[in-house]
Amino acid sequence: MRKIYFTAFSLCISQFGFTQIPQLPTVSRPQANSLGNYSSSVYGSPMNGRNSQRNYAPSMPSTYQKTSNSVGQHNTYEAQRRTQNDAFLREIDRDMAEVQEMQFRSWVDNGRKMSFDLPSLSGKSGTQAYNDAYNKLTAMDSNNYSLTDVNFTVENAFYDNKQDISKLKSGIQKTAKQLLQKMRERKQDTESHVSKNLMLFEYFSKDMNLGGTIHKAFEYDFNDYMGEKDWSKMFVSKLLKTGSGQCHSMPQYYLMLAEAMGTEAYLSLAPNHSYVRFMDDEGQYRNIELTNGMFSTDTSLLESGYIKSEALQSKIYMENLTKKELLGMAYFDLARGYVRKFGYDEFVNKVIDKALELYPNGIAPNTEKANVEQVRLLSGLKRLGINPQDKRDIERAGYFPKANELLQQLQEQNKRIDELGYAEMPSDAYESWLKGLKTEKNKQESDALAEKMRLYQLQKQKEKQQQEAVKKAQEQKKKDEKPKYFPIDPNKL
Repeated sequence: MRKIYFTAFSLCISQFGFTQIPQLPTVSRPQANSLGNYSSSVYGSPMNGRNSQRNYAPSMPSTYQKTSNSVGQHNTYEAQRRTQNDAFLREIDRDMAEVQEMQFRSWVDNGRKMSFDLPSLSGKSGTQAYNDAYNKLTAMDSNNYSLTDVNFTVENAFYDNKQDISKLKSGIQKTAKQLLQKMRERKQDTESHVSKNLMLFEYFSKDMNLGGTIHKAFEYDFNDYMGEKDWSKMFVSKLLKTGSGQCHSMPQYYLMLAEAMGTEAYLSLAPNHSYVRFMDDEGQYRNIELTNGMFSTDTSLLESGYIKSEALQSKIYMENLTKKELLGMAYFDLARGYVRKFGYDEFVNKVIDKALELYPNGIAPNTEKANVEQVRLLSGLKRLGINPQDKRDIERAGYFPKANELLQQLQEQNKRIDELGYAEMPSDAYESWLKGLKTEKNKQESDALAEKMRLYQLQKQKEKQQQEAVKKAQEQKKKDEKPKYFPIDPNKL
């Protein structure tokens, strides 16, 4: 299972947006309520450092004493007191507005200087192993590398470089040699790409006596097949240990064995899925569905209902991945493992940029790029104290050019994903489609195709043997007809 991890940006920010940077308020003293949202107490108490309070009233003159026959004088003093009190309250309002404006301007200035980069997670234990893996991958020739080295480098980063990679690699080589030996025992053509792929298909789909040990057919692991709870479910090392895997680990292992056997096979993608392809003797590409041990058709892939015409035009599905694109997917796997173990930071962005450099149309790295940009924007807004789920609050983000830039980048990335033809396939739909492949009809068609290719190979092998026998006989005839020279010893004349 090679799941695309992508969360659509469905918060208020996507509905409202902010395309223009608003002007800051003027320096003149505004009314206390003129700043609206921006006078939020989040940015500090506007009365901080002052002793004045709204219920403060100045003391009355000491000469004033209220008596029963001084009502007129009392009213005069009362009016003066109210006038003084109102004037004082207006002064407080002006001071509060000034403080709030100063706080708001300071918030904007600091926010515009703030970096929107994601906080680094490099201090966490285990992140160095991922940096080491990245450096190792970048040192490889993208057109000529060992898939086994790449795969176990990525997996070992998750285990903090504590796996015995040499043991895993030697196990791959041992199995490849045993399969080739099995072909020789059956007198099969070990030079034929088709014959080697048929042997690999049998190794995955049927029980087999291999080197004196019964190897059981691999099974599909329906338990947490997306690695939501345990990311190691995605790994080839887990497949080798348990004998069960999913559509990420099994195709990877198949290609690693094909590489060790010196044969040609390719990885292809479908929604939430990957599978193996190879070319038969008739020049037709055949799909190997390792999740159920059968050959499948392109029609069965299209029947999932999640492959748009745009996806076929952009070639994100049902195409053979090149060596570069396959390496790009390895970078994507490295980034996803890091995210699952630590979270998002700028290292993930660096890895995904490398994946896109190698595989520009890859739907997996493109969706992960959108994830990074979304997390970066939300992280920055959070540090600014802006709630992206509040339509009124999000307006404040317009004061920050970098926030505008990040939003536009995210919108452009989402647009690119749509143009590539991506359609999210729910887990239940994937499971239903996968189970639907394993019908009796499909099994019969798969067996018939496998038998057809096997017989074709036998015929080709027989013809090859006949040609070799004829060639050998002709060479022997030429040798027999070649004039013989008998040198004469002059000493015997």
